[in-house]
Amino acid sequence: MLGILRSLVQEVNSARDLTEALGIIVSRVQKAMNTEVCSVYLLDPVSNRYILMATEGLYPQAVGKVSLAHSEGLVGLVGSREEPINLEDAPSHPRYRYFPETGEERFRSFLGVPIIHHRQVLGVLVVQQRENTRCFDEGEEAFLVTVSAQLSGVIAHSEATGAISGLSLTGEQAHDVSFNGVPGSPGVAIGHGVVVYPAADLDVVPDKLTTDINQELALFQSAVQAVREDIEQVAERLTSRLRPEELALFDVYLRMLSEEALPDEVRNRIREGFWAQGALKQVVQHYISHFEMMDDHYLQERAVDIRDLGRRLLSYLQEGEQKDLNYPEKTVLVSDELTPSMLGEVPRGRLVGLVSVKGASNSHVAILARAMGVPTVMGLVDIPVNQLDGKELIVDGFDGRIFSSPSPDLRSFFQTIRDEEREIDRGLEALRDLPCETTDGHRVPLLVNTGLMTDVVRSLSHGAEGIGLYRTEVPFMIKDRFPSEQEQRQYYRDQLEAFAPSPVTMRTLDVGGDKALTYFPIEEENPFLGWRGIRVTLDHPEIFLVQVRAMLKASEGLNNLQIMLPMVSNISEVEESLHLIYRVYHEVREEGFEIHMPKVGVMIEIPAAVYQVRELADRVDFLSVGSNDLTQYLLAVDRNNPRVAGLYHSYHPAVLQALVRVAQDAHAAGKPVGICGELAGDPGGALLLMAMGYDSLSMNAASLPKVKYVIRSVSREWAVRLLKDVLLLDSPHVIKSCVDLALRNAGFGRYLRPHQTKAASTTPLASQVLSQN
Repeated sequence: MLGILRSLVQEVNSARDLTEALGIIVSRVQKAMNTEVCSVYLLDPVSNRYILMATEGLYPQAVGKVSLAHSEGLVGLVGSREEPINLEDAPSHPRYRYFPETGEERFRSFLGVPIIHHRQVLGVLVVQQRENTRCFDEGEEAFLVTVSAQLSGVIAHSEATGAISGLSLTGEQAHDVSFNGVPGSPGVAIGHGVVVYPAADLDVVPDKLTTDINQELALFQSAVQAVREDIEQVAERLTSRLRPEELALFDVYLRMLSEEALPDEVRNRIREGFWAQGALKQVVQHYISHFEMMDDHYLQERAVDIRDLGRRLLSYLQEGEQKDLNYPEKTVLVSDELTPSMLGEVPRGRLVGLVSVKGASNSHVAILARAMGVPTVMGLVDIPVNQLDGKELIVDGFDGRIFSSPSPDLRSFFQTIRDEEREIDRGLEALRDLPCETTDGHRVPLLVNTGLMTDVVRSLSHGAEGIGLYRTEVPFMIKDRFPSEQEQRQYYRDQLEAFAPSPVTMRTLDVGGDKALTYFPIEEENPFLGWRGIRVTLDHPEIFLVQVRAMLKASEGLNNLQIMLPMVSNISEVEESLHLIYRVYHEVREEGFEIHMPKVGVMIEIPAAVYQVRELADRVDFLSVGSNDLTQYLLAVDRNNPRVAGLYHSYHPAVLQALVRVAQDAHAAGKPVGICGELAGDPGGALLLMAMGYDSLSMNAASLPKVKYVIRSVSREWAVRLLKDVLLLDSPHVIKSCVDLALRNAGFGRYLRPHQTKAASTTPLASQVLSQN
């Protein structure tokens, strides 16, 4: 059964569309289980009915025509109970529903298992048998459950591919197909997708049609001829150095390039209307799956040769191709993994949104996107990215969602959000030079998180009172080597000068986890619990010492530098870091620099630090909570993983209780405590943090005006009452709703993030069911 399952999964993965995938499933499962009928019913999100989509054994003319209500018949019972149902005499069951057009009256035994993907029932997989004495045994039931679990993602992906192409399960027009990811940069963008991809990667080549078949045939023929000449030249150069049996590999490549082999099949696909690159990908992937399914090890290895040959052909087809990409006036750049260079290729003024299948909210591209003010969604799962080329897309950077083929109503809704955001930003400009102070006189400094000089420009224009978190890893990420002391010193000087005399808090190098340096790779099975933050720099004091030396020298004459240590979990880490900082301080002064000893603080980011606040406060000048990481570690949820994004919630009772404790313990020790993270930039979250007693709030520049407006409009007493109310609640969603309701009742509804008010309710059932989260 394992061998059959492996072969089945490979075949289905190579299917071109949903219809082909389902046909493979019913055919192979029927044969494997030696049963007379295997059928797949899929739940249509539009009508909320189960539709017979494929069958082996029932009348084929019933496919696409027979449907059942959501809870109708045995199929509906399997779906509603979300568990297998195994019956020896199905017609005698009270929920049995007979459809004469299927011819199923001949079959009595019934085994149905649900097809579930990310908690959503997609359909039901059914096998039936004529003999009334047969009851499918436990092994057969387990096999069918395994098949369903293994293939649910493929089915969901295929459904979404069809929907993106504009078709529902019933063949009707599909709109508002939604995919969930991770917010990379806030805002809303409406434009057309332009898919870009790294060179010579077959897996990411989009499936596009061509209007000039002859040109594509000529391009492909030229690529075949170029690869053939390359292989002949390499073989000739190596003739004297290789044995005949080793040289035979080149003959294999040349035979595969002969007219009646791979090239002929690619040309046939091109004549069907596919562009050359897409046709090549389809044929090569078909060959690869065919060889990988073979039992013979030698033949399995030929899949590697096919893949290599496909890449060689693709590289010639792609020569100059992406440089001639057509970027529409409103371009949403889409890629399996966006790079800064891809952003640079888009003409000025045309880039409105970004979508990256891979990547996280702290990736280099996300940081650049926030600095540029471009709405961005990262980390999408199971999305058929190649299908998004040329499609109209809505990028919801607030909630981390994209919509394909939006309906007029949905487009109008998000256009309204975008217009409101611009109007609000213009209306809040008058607050820039006003203090952030409650109506009863409580002062709360608002600081910003920065990484690039463009962040500084935006921050100053929004009235920031200093930098609460300068991510020093950004200068390291934009280099292909460690920046020198002089280079670092210039980066730091720019930040310090821009805000002098206001404080600038610089976090020492924080790499590891989801922040990687290409020239200093850290490969771990569990990077978030591994070598990151202060652990890396203490293990490499040469990096730490150079960085601190650059910071201190950059502060000369300004003296507004504060140094912050990330990912602290032990008192010994603080003591060792302080020893190194004091050492550098004295060395720099001996070199003749007139500097003051900066304040040194620690970040409270992990549970261990929460319970050591008083001990940490005895050794440092200030504390700052990194709420994003603290939430992640308290809840054991990777905040960049869209599969579990629904479990990550800054308003979780455990998170709020931890934040209250940190503020209380820090003040009991007589030390100031600030906070930086998404919660501080949320108007409701900012009010709760102010009520807890946090001395400063640090956030992205875009969030600052709204937070300032809300804080200036309420009394601290009002915020304290709200905090007391929510601390009695035990659900993050109820807490969030309570805070939002309080803000709306106070007249601040328009300053909530759009998805927190009405966006979620506008998403039709179709997009909810097809949502790949």
